[in-house]
Amino acid sequence: MRLLTLVVPAMASMLTAAGALAHHAFSTEFDVNRQVTLQGKVVKVELINPHSWIHVEVMQDGKPVVWMVEGGSPNALVRRGITKNSIPIGSEIVIRGYGTRDGANKAVGREMTFADGRALFLGGTAAPGEETGAPK
Repeated sequence: MRLLTLVVPAMASMLTAAGALAHHAFSTEFDVNRQVTLQGKVVKVELINPHSWIHVEVMQDGKPVVWMVEGGSPNALVRRGITKNSIPIGSEIVIRGYGTRDGANKAVGREMTFADGRALFLGGTAAPGEETGAPK
């Protein structure tokens, strides 16, 4: 019985650590040297943990291509007043951020601007040396 009281907490802490490692760091997926600016139309918005995703249709080589742009956690965005209704499907936007290391049509977004000039800070995974809070 005493062994069980030692083993169970040890197993729980190992499982917790494994879950923390599963969440990616910026540099494992994104490239700070691959800055992207995407201009296009919102086709889907997902506010799901651990990150939000905005799917944007952009024109590349005369063809529509959908990019997935990672934003901050839904809770972080809601605290900033951003909901699914804040980013309507069909909105024309410009997103600035960083592309993936593998060249996929995927990026982490830092800032998003609507056609009318309104700006939102997406609060995605921070690049090395970059703050995770809203820009000053």
